Amino acid sequence: MGESAPLRLLSRTDLIDVPFPPAAVVAAVEQAYRSLGAGTAANPTKLTVGGVHDRSVAYAMLGRDTARGVVAMKTSYTFGPDDDRGGKRYTTMIMLYDDSTGAPIALLDGSRIGALRTPAVSALLARETLRPGARSVLVIGTGVQGRGALPHLLAANPGLDRLMLYGTHPDGIAAVQEELARHHPDRELELVDDPRAAAGQAGLVLGTAGPATQVAVEADDLAPGSTVILVGYGLAPSTLAGADRVIATSAAQMAVTGRDLAGPDGTLRPVDAELPDLIAGRAVGRQDEGQRIFAYNSGLVLTDIAVAHDLARRAIELGRGTEVALWV
Repeated sequence: MGESAPLRLLSRTDLIDVPFPPAAVVAAVEQAYRSLGAGTAANPTKLTVGGVHDRSVAYAMLGRDTARGVVAMKTSYTFGPDDDRGGKRYTTMIMLYDDSTGAPIALLDGSRIGALRTPAVSALLARETLRPGARSVLVIGTGVQGRGALPHLLAANPGLDRLMLYGTHPDGIAAVQEELARHHPDRELELVDDPRAAAGQAGLVLGTAGPATQVAVEADDLAPGSTVILVGYGLAPSTLAGADRVIATSAAQMAVTGRDLAGPDGTLRPVDAELPDLIAGRAVGRQDEGQRIFAYNSGLVLTDIAVAHDLARRAIELGRGTEVALWV
């Protein structure tokens, strides 16, 4: 059956406006972590290859989610990773297979999947580590991840009611406001000029800025009992070194991709617990209200698979995409 079934191609245009509410995205990502925590999913180490003279970098990631009955492969390719003059190119794709029938499900452009999956992971990290009664959040950055941060945070943490944003790009700030209003028209966004001062008033600080940001919130800026989550940039290494507890989606991935957070001696603060174990109830995120917690958000392909699977299903139900008889 797998050799004769048509393959559904779902382009960026096919997927860009498929409805996928933040609460549903968070639920899909949480299910993936539960599967991993329960041992019913596999998330092998990614394969990496660098190009000649560091011209490009590519990754391949394979995963199986038995609960969903899905096997998938994600590939990502970046050309000119250090090109700041407009020559950088990034593409990512996910191939889904039905592991109960052997049939291909779809080949998807992966850009929207990452834009949805990452803020959902942050929302779960926040849910598992926030101090009880925490009501304020500061988001640093207005790029793709900054724009999706608040709707997903609120889906898992509805008690947050002071929503602060620091950004320097007017279009990005407007996009964050628009995305928040689309999902929560009753919520107000507070723009701040001094992110380090605002961090001292926040129960949660989310660093989503790009690598060019000049913002680096330090450990001494943070309020007692606060949680910081690093997605991109905006948090200084001291927020990790000075944390009372460190949580990661994957300690192994943090050891590889978090090297810029290492201390002066080159060592990285060890991870105390991983998110799959928190969700499965085998570990706790916070041990007391006064702890300052650092959480590191790096992607696991299983979460991409969960989001891609649900997004593909929603797109196919809408009649999106093109069927290709690739194996005929």
